Amino acid sequence: MQVSDKLKGRDFISIHDYSADEVAYLLEVGLELKKLQKQSVPHPLLAGKTLGMIFQKSSTRTRVAFEVGMYQLGGYALFLSPKDIQLGRGETVKDTALVLSRMLDGIMIRTFAHDEVLELAHWASIPVINGLTDLLHPTQVIGDLMTAQEHKGRLQGLKLVYIGDGNNVAHELLYGCAKVGMDMTIACPPGFEPDSQVLAMARQDAQFSGARLEVVENPWEAIKGADVVYTDVWASMGQEGEAEEKEKQFLSYQINQALLAAANPDAIVMHCLPAKRGKEITDEVMDGPQSVVFYESENRLHAHKAIMAVTM
Repeated sequence: MQVSDKLKGRDFISIHDYSADEVAYLLEVGLELKKLQKQSVPHPLLAGKTLGMIFQKSSTRTRVAFEVGMYQLGGYALFLSPKDIQLGRGETVKDTALVLSRMLDGIMIRTFAHDEVLELAHWASIPVINGLTDLLHPTQVIGDLMTAQEHKGRLQGLKLVYIGDGNNVAHELLYGCAKVGMDMTIACPPGFEPDSQVLAMARQDAQFSGARLEVVENPWEAIKGADVVYTDVWASMGQEGEAEEKEKQFLSYQINQALLAAANPDAIVMHCLPAKRGKEITDEVMDGPQSVVFYESENRLHAHKAIMAVTM
Protein backbone atom coordinates (compact mmCIF):
# COMPACT_ATOMS: atom_id res chain seq x y z
CA MET A 1 0.00 0.00 0.00
CA GLN A 2 1.21 3.48 -0.89
CA VAL A 3 0.14 6.66 0.86
CA SER A 4 0.07 10.06 -0.80
CA ASP A 5 2.64 12.63 0.34
CA LYS A 6 0.15 15.50 0.02
CA LEU A 7 -0.49 15.65 3.78
CA LYS A 8 3.04 14.87 4.95
CA GLY A 9 4.22 17.25 7.64
CA ARG A 10 0.72 18.52 8.45
CA ASP A 11 -0.47 18.89 12.03
CA PHE A 12 -3.74 17.19 12.93
CA ILE A 13 -5.31 19.58 15.42
CA SER A 14 -8.90 19.52 14.17
CA ILE A 15 -10.95 18.14 11.29
CA HIS A 16 -11.91 21.77 10.65
CA ASP A 17 -8.37 22.33 9.33
CA TYR A 18 -8.79 19.70 6.61
CA SER A 19 -10.76 19.91 3.37
CA ALA A 20 -13.64 17.55 2.61
CA ASP A 21 -11.42 15.68 0.14
CA GLU A 22 -8.65 15.36 2.72
CA VAL A 23 -11.08 13.99 5.32
CA ALA A 24 -12.40 11.52 2.75
CA TYR A 25 -8.82 10.44 2.05
CA LEU A 26 -8.12 9.85 5.75
CA LEU A 27 -11.21 7.64 5.95
CA GLU A 28 -10.16 5.77 2.82
CA VAL A 29 -6.68 5.12 4.22
CA GLY A 30 -8.10 4.04 7.58
CA LEU A 31 -10.45 1.52 6.00
CA GLU A 32 -7.69 0.16 3.75
CA LEU A 33 -5.29 -0.22 6.70
CA LYS A 34 -8.01 -2.06 8.60
CA LYS A 35 -8.47 -4.42 5.66
CA LEU A 36 -4.74 -5.11 5.48
CA GLN A 37 -4.56 -5.76 9.22
CA LYS A 38 -7.50 -8.19 9.09
CA GLN A 39 -5.75 -10.04 6.25
CA SER A 40 -2.46 -10.12 8.21
CA VAL A 41 -0.73 -8.18 5.42
CA PRO A 42 2.27 -6.20 6.75
CA HIS A 43 2.12 -2.44 6.12
CA PRO A 44 5.27 -0.86 7.62
CA LEU A 45 4.56 2.60 6.21
CA LEU A 46 6.40 4.31 9.09
CA ALA A 47 9.35 1.93 9.42
CA GLY A 48 12.13 3.50 11.46
CA LYS A 49 10.00 6.46 12.57
CA THR A 50 9.22 7.47 16.15
CA LEU A 51 6.18 9.03 17.79
CA GLY A 52 6.33 10.77 21.15
CA MET A 53 3.03 10.46 23.06
CA ILE A 54 2.48 13.16 25.70
CA PHE A 55 -0.32 12.22 28.10
CA GLN A 56 -1.46 14.88 30.56
CA LYS A 57 -4.80 13.01 30.78
CA SER A 58 -5.25 9.30 31.39
CA SER A 59 -6.35 7.11 28.50
CA THR A 60 -7.28 3.60 27.42
CA ARG A 61 -8.27 3.73 23.73
CA THR A 62 -6.05 6.64 22.67
CA ARG A 63 -2.88 5.22 24.20
CA VAL A 64 -3.44 1.65 23.02
CA ALA A 65 -4.49 2.76 19.52
CA PHE A 66 -1.45 5.00 18.97
CA GLU A 67 1.04 2.62 20.56
CA VAL A 68 -0.20 -0.51 18.80
CA GLY A 69 -0.85 1.45 15.62
CA MET A 70 2.70 2.74 15.48
CA TYR A 71 4.00 -0.80 16.03
CA GLN A 72 1.84 -2.13 13.19
CA LEU A 73 3.12 0.66 10.93
CA GLY A 74 6.69 -0.43 11.64
CA GLY A 75 7.61 2.47 13.90
CA TYR A 76 8.13 3.04 17.61
CA ALA A 77 5.88 4.91 20.06
CA LEU A 78 7.29 6.45 23.23
CA PHE A 79 4.90 7.05 26.17
CA LEU A 80 5.60 10.34 27.96
CA SER A 81 3.63 11.03 31.14
CA PRO A 82 3.84 14.26 33.19
CA LYS A 83 5.92 12.31 35.73
CA ASP A 84 8.41 11.31 33.04
CA ILE A 85 9.12 14.57 31.23
CA GLN A 86 10.12 18.07 32.25
CA LEU A 87 6.95 19.60 30.75
CA GLY A 88 5.19 18.42 33.90
CA ARG A 89 7.87 20.06 36.06
CA GLY A 90 7.99 23.56 34.65
CA GLU A 91 9.72 23.31 31.26
CA THR A 92 7.96 25.48 28.71
CA VAL A 93 5.88 24.07 25.87
CA LYS A 94 8.18 25.92 23.46
CA ASP A 95 11.34 24.27 24.78
CA THR A 96 9.65 20.86 24.84
CA ALA A 97 8.59 21.29 21.20
CA LEU A 98 12.04 22.39 20.08
CA VAL A 99 13.77 19.47 21.83
CA LEU A 100 11.34 16.76 20.73
CA SER A 101 11.41 18.02 17.14
CA ARG A 102 15.12 17.14 16.99
CA MET A 103 14.57 13.58 18.25
CA LEU A 104 11.17 12.42 16.98
CA ASP A 105 9.19 12.24 13.74
CA GLY A 106 5.85 13.14 15.29
CA ILE A 107 4.17 14.14 18.56
CA MET A 108 0.76 13.11 19.87
CA ILE A 109 -0.53 15.09 22.83
CA ARG A 110 -3.57 14.46 25.04
CA THR A 111 -4.09 17.33 27.43
CA PHE A 112 -6.54 19.78 29.01
CA ALA A 113 -5.97 23.23 27.49
CA HIS A 114 -6.41 23.45 23.72
CA ASP A 115 -3.99 26.40 23.61
CA GLU A 116 -1.24 24.06 24.81
CA VAL A 117 -1.64 21.94 21.66
CA LEU A 118 -1.67 25.04 19.46
CA GLU A 119 1.52 26.32 21.10
CA LEU A 120 3.22 22.94 20.76
CA ALA A 121 2.31 22.83 17.07
CA HIS A 122 3.53 26.39 16.58
CA TRP A 123 7.03 25.62 17.84
CA ALA A 124 7.40 22.02 16.66
CA SER A 125 8.91 21.34 13.24
CA ILE A 126 7.34 17.88 13.12
CA PRO A 127 3.63 16.94 12.90
CA VAL A 128 1.59 17.38 16.08
CA ILE A 129 -1.53 15.23 16.52
CA ASN A 130 -4.25 16.32 18.92
CA GLY A 131 -5.18 13.22 20.94
CA LEU A 132 -7.82 15.19 22.90
CA THR A 133 -8.24 18.55 24.58
CA ASP A 134 -11.07 20.03 26.59
CA LEU A 135 -12.23 21.70 23.35
CA LEU A 136 -11.81 19.05 20.63
CA HIS A 137 -11.31 15.32 20.03
CA PRO A 138 -10.49 14.90 16.31
CA THR A 139 -8.87 11.45 16.39
CA GLN A 140 -12.05 10.04 17.93
CA VAL A 141 -14.26 11.46 15.20
CA ILE A 142 -12.21 10.03 12.33
CA GLY A 143 -12.90 6.63 13.90
CA ASP A 144 -16.57 7.54 14.30
CA LEU A 145 -16.95 8.51 10.65
CA MET A 146 -15.20 5.31 9.57
CA THR A 147 -17.68 3.32 11.66
CA ALA A 148 -20.72 5.09 10.26
CA GLN A 149 -19.44 4.60 6.71
CA GLU A 150 -18.85 0.88 7.31
CA HIS A 151 -22.27 0.23 8.81
CA LYS A 152 -24.41 2.60 6.72
CA GLY A 153 -22.53 2.44 3.43
CA ARG A 154 -22.33 6.23 3.09
CA LEU A 155 -22.06 9.46 5.06
CA GLN A 156 -23.53 12.12 2.79
CA GLY A 157 -27.17 12.79 3.68
CA LEU A 158 -27.26 10.73 6.87
CA LYS A 159 -28.56 12.25 10.10
CA LEU A 160 -26.48 11.95 13.27
CA VAL A 161 -28.16 12.86 16.55
CA TYR A 162 -25.93 13.59 19.54
CA ILE A 163 -27.74 13.57 22.88
CA GLY A 164 -25.94 14.93 25.92
CA ASP A 165 -23.37 17.53 26.91
CA GLY A 166 -22.07 19.89 24.22
CA ASN A 167 -18.49 18.86 24.93
CA ASN A 168 -15.24 18.26 23.01
CA VAL A 169 -16.64 15.20 21.21
CA ALA A 170 -19.78 17.09 20.20
CA HIS A 171 -17.62 19.95 18.92
CA GLU A 172 -15.50 17.70 16.72
CA LEU A 173 -18.54 15.79 15.48
CA LEU A 174 -19.92 19.13 14.27
CA TYR A 175 -16.75 19.67 12.24
CA GLY A 176 -16.71 16.08 11.00
CA CYS A 177 -20.35 16.01 9.93
CA ALA A 178 -19.99 19.40 8.26
CA LYS A 179 -17.07 18.16 6.16
CA VAL A 180 -18.72 14.93 4.98
CA GLY A 181 -22.22 16.30 4.37
CA MET A 182 -23.87 14.57 7.31
CA ASP A 183 -26.75 16.35 9.07
CA MET A 184 -26.26 16.68 12.84
CA THR A 185 -28.62 17.60 15.63
CA ILE A 186 -27.43 18.11 19.20
CA ALA A 187 -29.98 17.74 22.00
CA CYS A 188 -28.86 19.16 25.34
CA PRO A 189 -30.28 20.95 28.38
CA PRO A 190 -30.12 24.77 28.45
CA GLY A 191 -26.65 25.92 29.48
CA PHE A 192 -24.89 22.87 28.06
CA GLU A 193 -24.92 23.84 24.39
CA PRO A 194 -21.76 23.48 22.29
CA ASP A 195 -19.36 26.40 22.04
CA SER A 196 -20.94 29.09 19.87
CA GLN A 197 -17.73 29.79 17.94
CA VAL A 198 -17.25 26.10 17.13
CA LEU A 199 -20.87 25.88 15.95
CA ALA A 200 -20.45 28.98 13.78
CA MET A 201 -17.25 27.63 12.19
CA ALA A 202 -18.84 24.23 11.58
CA ARG A 203 -21.80 25.92 9.89
CA GLN A 204 -19.37 27.72 7.60
CA ASP A 205 -17.88 24.33 6.66
CA ALA A 206 -21.39 22.94 6.15
CA GLN A 207 -22.15 25.54 3.48
CA PHE A 208 -19.89 23.59 1.12
CA SER A 209 -21.32 20.13 1.90
CA GLY A 210 -24.98 20.94 2.42
CA ALA A 211 -25.03 19.48 5.94
CA ARG A 212 -27.62 20.88 8.34
CA LEU A 213 -26.41 21.50 11.89
CA GLU A 214 -28.80 22.37 14.70
CA VAL A 215 -29.03 22.47 18.49
CA VAL A 216 -32.30 21.71 20.27
CA GLU A 217 -33.42 21.04 23.84
CA ASN A 218 -35.88 18.17 23.33
CA PRO A 219 -34.20 14.77 22.74
CA TRP A 220 -37.47 13.24 21.46
CA GLU A 221 -37.68 15.95 18.81
CA ALA A 222 -34.01 15.56 17.90
CA ILE A 223 -33.97 11.79 17.46
CA LYS A 224 -36.69 11.63 14.82
CA GLY A 225 -35.21 10.36 11.56
CA ALA A 226 -31.83 9.60 13.13
CA ASP A 227 -29.53 7.20 11.27
CA VAL A 228 -26.83 7.45 13.94
CA VAL A 229 -27.54 8.03 17.63
CA TYR A 230 -24.52 9.18 19.63
CA THR A 231 -23.91 9.89 23.30
CA ASP A 232 -21.05 10.53 25.72
CA VAL A 233 -20.56 10.78 29.48
CA TRP A 234 -22.38 13.73 31.03
CA ALA A 235 -19.31 14.85 32.99
CA SER A 236 -16.11 14.81 30.96
CA MET A 237 -12.66 14.06 32.35
CA GLY A 238 -11.73 16.79 34.81
CA GLN A 239 -15.39 17.56 35.58
CA GLU A 240 -15.93 14.73 38.06
CA GLY A 241 -16.90 17.24 40.75
CA GLU A 242 -19.86 18.31 38.62
CA ALA A 243 -21.11 14.78 37.92
CA GLU A 244 -23.80 14.61 40.60
CA GLU A 245 -25.34 17.96 39.67
CA LYS A 246 -25.16 17.19 35.96
CA GLU A 247 -26.96 13.88 36.43
CA LYS A 248 -30.01 15.73 37.72
CA GLN A 249 -30.12 17.97 34.65
CA PHE A 250 -29.46 15.17 32.14
CA LEU A 251 -31.90 12.53 33.44
CA SER A 252 -34.19 12.88 30.41
CA TYR A 253 -31.22 12.65 28.02
CA GLN A 254 -30.48 8.97 28.60
CA ILE A 255 -30.26 6.74 25.52
CA ASN A 256 -32.65 3.95 26.46
CA GLN A 257 -34.78 1.59 24.40
CA ALA A 258 -37.82 3.88 24.51
CA LEU A 259 -35.92 6.88 23.14
CA LEU A 260 -34.05 4.77 20.58
CA ALA A 261 -37.37 3.45 19.25
CA ALA A 262 -38.13 6.99 18.06
CA ALA A 263 -35.11 6.93 15.70
CA ASN A 264 -35.05 5.17 12.34
CA PRO A 265 -35.51 1.39 12.79
CA ASP A 266 -32.05 0.71 11.37
CA ALA A 267 -30.29 3.45 13.34
CA ILE A 268 -26.93 2.58 14.86
CA VAL A 269 -25.84 3.61 18.35
CA MET A 270 -22.40 5.04 19.10
CA HIS A 271 -20.54 6.07 22.26
CA CYS A 272 -16.93 7.26 22.37
CA LEU A 273 -16.31 5.47 25.72
CA PRO A 274 -15.68 5.18 28.57
CA ALA A 275 -19.38 4.85 29.37
CA LYS A 276 -21.25 5.29 32.61
CA ARG A 277 -23.67 2.42 32.09
CA GLY A 278 -27.08 3.16 33.47
CA LYS A 279 -26.46 6.91 33.24
CA GLU A 280 -26.21 8.32 29.68
CA ILE A 281 -26.87 4.90 28.13
CA THR A 282 -28.52 1.71 29.33
CA ASP A 283 -27.01 -1.76 29.18
CA GLU A 284 -29.93 -2.83 27.00
CA VAL A 285 -28.98 -0.33 24.31
CA MET A 286 -25.20 -0.52 24.64
CA ASP A 287 -25.21 -4.31 24.38
CA GLY A 288 -28.16 -4.40 21.98
CA PRO A 289 -28.34 -5.24 18.27
CA GLN A 290 -28.20 -1.59 17.14
CA SER A 291 -25.03 -0.81 19.08
CA VAL A 292 -21.76 -0.47 17.14
CA VAL A 293 -19.92 0.92 20.17
CA PHE A 294 -17.16 -1.68 20.18
CA TYR A 295 -16.71 -1.61 16.39
CA GLU A 296 -16.29 2.14 16.87
CA SER A 297 -13.74 1.59 19.61
CA GLU A 298 -11.78 -0.84 17.42
CA ASN A 299 -11.75 1.69 14.60
CA ARG A 300 -9.79 4.10 16.77
CA LEU A 301 -6.77 1.89 16.01
CA HIS A 302 -7.19 2.15 12.26
CA ALA A 303 -8.16 5.82 12.31
CA HIS A 304 -5.07 6.71 14.32
CA LYS A 305 -2.91 4.69 11.98
CA ALA A 306 -4.32 6.58 9.02
CA ILE A 307 -3.63 9.95 10.65
CA MET A 308 -0.03 8.97 11.44
CA ALA A 309 0.59 7.36 8.07
CA VAL A 310 -0.51 10.37 6.02
CA THR A 311 1.05 13.10 8.20
CA MET A 312 4.32 11.48 9.34
